[in-house]
Amino acid sequence: MAETQSQGTPTLFSPYKMGKFNLSHRVVLAPMTRCRALNGMPRPALAEYYTQRSALSHHRRDIGLQHWSRGPIESSVTNRIGLLIADFGPDPDIGPKFPHVPGIYNEEQVEAWKKIVDAVHAKGSIIFCQLWHVGRASHSVYQPGGAVPISSTSKSISNRWRILMPDGSYGIYPKPQALELSEIQEVVDHYRKAALNAIQTGFDGIEIHGAHGYLIDQFLKDGINDRTDEYGGSLAKCCKFLMQIVQAIAAAIGADRVAVRISPAIDHLDATDSNPLNLGLAVIERLNELQLQLGSKLAYLHVTQPRYHAYGQTESGRHGSEDEEAYLMRTLKRTYQGTFMCSGGFNRELGLQAVVEGDADLVSYGRLFISNPDLVLRLKINAPLNRYIRKTFYTQDPVVGYTDYPLLSEEKGTHVQSRL
Repeated sequence: MAETQSQGTPTLFSPYKMGKFNLSHRVVLAPMTRCRALNGMPRPALAEYYTQRSALSHHRRDIGLQHWSRGPIESSVTNRIGLLIADFGPDPDIGPKFPHVPGIYNEEQVEAWKKIVDAVHAKGSIIFCQLWHVGRASHSVYQPGGAVPISSTSKSISNRWRILMPDGSYGIYPKPQALELSEIQEVVDHYRKAALNAIQTGFDGIEIHGAHGYLIDQFLKDGINDRTDEYGGSLAKCCKFLMQIVQAIAAAIGADRVAVRISPAIDHLDATDSNPLNLGLAVIERLNELQLQLGSKLAYLHVTQPRYHAYGQTESGRHGSEDEEAYLMRTLKRTYQGTFMCSGGFNRELGLQAVVEGDADLVSYGRLFISNPDLVLRLKINAPLNRYIRKTFYTQDPVVGYTDYPLLSEEKGTHVQSRL
């Protein structure tokens, strides 16, 4: 699909007003686990990684890349005022429990994040942070005192899935401990405190990770949640944990700085549901009601495209029915009263199509952004993309596979005068 814009029809590169934030395009850096924060401490490499993906601008007259363009482009291809989403764990005792994921629960980590956030802001971008708790998708080796992971259930993840161990091997997920009622309230408060830390650090907002089989999703999905108390059984009860977290954080930092991510149709880590559409609509109904009660919109709702599961562990895979996927996503988009972001297996054509057809306001990209720090520019002018190297996704090297992917301006045979 060529990038075209008729009167009143937005494209992937059109400006967008997301609440108080004015974005100059609709391409978002998705939150991704990269395992570059040794012992949970953000390092300078993280600052380089995020600032590479928040470059001020790349002007056509300076970069001499007209030959890449396969359609009309504007005189200025900009990545200014873009949205980036980082990820980290909310608490040292109950946090992600995944190797080398950055935290934001002590003063040293907060100070380290301040430098990263300031660097991103200096480049002209907005940065949210994703609060992430994996729940049962962990291992006792990552728990304080070798304790078992927590969840909504005591059922373990099947042997279909493996967890990355400290030595680089892959292990079997252990049986988790179902949270007691009193413990659930403690977890909610940990999320609230982490959100306050994030805003203190300078982040523009936070995204609550309620997707992909992690802790909140373990409460939402009836294929996992087997509770018989006030947090399980009916759709309303399965949504209660998520909504308590959203309400607590919105009260602490303001609704317009809070976003939510869900994946009702994704089976990652055995996170299945008997009726994904009904689950998605139940969450959206409650988010819409909360927005009315608060008199303020949330920053956005982030929904993972159903095709994501086909790419979960391989380079490609068979998708579900395109008609079914489109119906689910369009129904959720049209029901949610606010900014709708989608992600999952998007390339240039699919991203353009999603915005033009009104299926998304914003589109987040993951793996393509890993290997293309100037992805917005490349997508805009339809330039070739660097191939990502999957084996470097979760290593601890601060350069290889993290900050060493070349900009278009650095590629051999391309003459570019950078103005950054």
